[in-house]
Amino acid sequence: MTPKEMIENLLVGMTRFGASDLHIKVGYAPTYRVGGHLRNVELPKIPDTSYVREMFKDLIPESRSNEYDSHGDLDFSVKGSTGDRYRINVFRAATEMHAAVRRVQSEIPSFESLQLPKIYEESIHKTHDGLILVSGVTGSGKSSSLAAMLQHINETRPVHVITIEDPVEFVFTPRTAIISQREIGIDIPDYAEALRYVVRQDPDVIFIGEMRDKETMLAAIQSAETGHLVMGSVHCADAAQTFARILEFFPHEEHDFIRSSLANSLSAIMCQRLIPGIDEGSRIPATEVLLNNSVVKDKIRRGEDEDLPAIIAQSTEEGMRSFTMSLGELIEKEKIYYDTAMQYAPSREALASQVKGIKTSAQGLVGRMGRK
Repeated sequence: MTPKEMIENLLVGMTRFGASDLHIKVGYAPTYRVGGHLRNVELPKIPDTSYVREMFKDLIPESRSNEYDSHGDLDFSVKGSTGDRYRINVFRAATEMHAAVRRVQSEIPSFESLQLPKIYEESIHKTHDGLILVSGVTGSGKSSSLAAMLQHINETRPVHVITIEDPVEFVFTPRTAIISQREIGIDIPDYAEALRYVVRQDPDVIFIGEMRDKETMLAAIQSAETGHLVMGSVHCADAAQTFARILEFFPHEEHDFIRSSLANSLSAIMCQRLIPGIDEGSRIPATEVLLNNSVVKDKIRRGEDEDLPAIIAQSTEEGMRSFTMSLGELIEKEKIYYDTAMQYAPSREALASQVKGIKTSAQGLVGRMGRK
C-alpha cells in the first residue's frame, strides 16, 4: 500500500468506525480514538518520516508547505471523500514527523444532537452583542458547540458573520446570514493580523476559533464592547478558571482594566466536559453555565472569582447550572452511570446529596432508594 493510499483509507475508516482522532507516529501502527479510547489499526507500523511526508504531501496546502520545516508544527484542514472534514496537525517529535488528525463531521450539529442544555440555545437567541466564551479541555466538544451556535445565528438572523479559524473546521452554507470564513495561514497570516482589520469589514458577529494570547483576547473584548457579538473558545476547565486564564495573558498592572472590561462585555461562559455514557462508545456533555448578571458583574470587578461557583449554584432559575447539577440530571435521565459521574464530580458529597439515592453500576440501574 502506498503512503497516499494508506492515508486515504485511514480517513475513510475514521468515518466508518466513528473515530474522533487518528494518530500517525513513526514506529507505531496507525491508531484511532473511538469512544475516548485508543485502538490500534491492523496495519503495518509507520516505517519512517519520509513515509509520513508522502502520506500528507498532497494534503498540505501548497502555500504552507514550508511551515513545518521552519516551525516543526503545522495546522491545516482537508475535506475527505466521505464529506467529513479533518483537522490535521503535523508535528516534529524526536526529529520524526508525526501527525494527529481530528475528524469533523460534515453535518453541522444541532443543540439537540449534541445533547446540550436549553440555555445554550436560549443564550445565543437572546444575545446580539457581548462576549460568549465556550471553555473546556481538549476534546470536550467546544468546536461542535460553537458550530451549533453559529448555525442558529445563520438560520435566524440577517447579519454578517466573520470567522477567524486555525484551521476552518465546519464549513457553513449561508442561509439568513452572510458568512465569511477566514483561515489562518491561507487567508490571513495570524490572528493578530485578522483581528486588526476585522471591525473594518462590517461584521455583526465575530467568531474566533481559539483565544490563546493577549492580542487575541484584547481584540475580542474590545470588539464586544463596541456592539459586536464575539464568540470563541478558551482552554480551561470551569468558569472561575476561565477568568484566571484570561488574566494570565496580561501583566498584573492591567488586571483591573481587564476585569472592568469583562464585567461590561461578558455575556456568558459555557464550560463543558465529555463524560462516558451508558451506551457503549457514547460521550455525553456535562456543562457549567455562568451568565453575567449584576451580581456576577460586581464579583468580576472585585476579583472575587472564588464566589462564582456559589452564585452559579444559587441562580438556576436564570439558567445558570453547575457541573454538579448537570451530572445529577444526567444520572436521573439514565445517560451516565452513577459511579462514572462520581469520577468527574467537582464534589462527590454534593453530587451524592443531589441525586438522593439514585445509583447505577456497570450493569445498569441497580437502585432507586428513598424516592417515591
